[in-house]
Amino acid sequence: MSRGRRLRDKWRGKAWYKVLAPSYFGNVELGTVPTADPARLIGRVINSTLYDVTNDFAHQYLKMHFVITEVKEKTACTMFKGHEYSRDYLRSLVRRRTTKVEGAFDVATKDGYKIRVVVCAFTLSRIRTTQEQAIRQIMRRNVEEKASMLTLDQFAQEMVLGKIASDIYNEAKKIAPLRHVGVKKSKLSRPLATLLQLQSQMQTQKA
Repeated sequence: MSRGRRLRDKWRGKAWYKVLAPSYFGNVELGTVPTADPARLIGRVINSTLYDVTNDFAHQYLKMHFVITEVKEKTACTMFKGHEYSRDYLRSLVRRRTTKVEGAFDVATKDGYKIRVVVCAFTLSRIRTTQEQAIRQIMRRNVEEKASMLTLDQFAQEMVLGKIASDIYNEAKKIAPLRHVGVKKSKLSRPLATLLQLQSQMQTQKA
């Protein structure tokens, strides 16, 4: 059998599955994936952008990561796994004679998901070390308080849509003039098996 024939046979045995964003991101279609065994889709990470979710061109800079947790008929369901600024966007924020303040915080949401959150702030001019420390403390307090009060779906929305960054900005601008504040990156820090168990528990409680 020729190589071309083997490849055709391989693809003929696969079916295409529609991948959807979680309900808290509107169940937007993220694309399609092929597989011969739907069970093998569980745990696959799907990369997208916030633009694909909101259809707002201004959101192209934010990369989104979702993990497939369940397959129903020809549909693959996902949960939020994390996000990050694109390299080009992050590079565009850097300016000379300014200060970048960054903080990385490990927090747990109200429903038990552990997540690492990286917040960044860029000032209009250079600031003192004491001001950097004060801004970082504001970042930490806001992220920890939000996580303790919100479920993962609520927390994820506030991170990627800018609510958490806006709250930090409004408080931190009293310390020093700021040009930009944002949640640069986030990532769920628990293994997939634990995430699936937590998600199952949440669904049972909701039912």
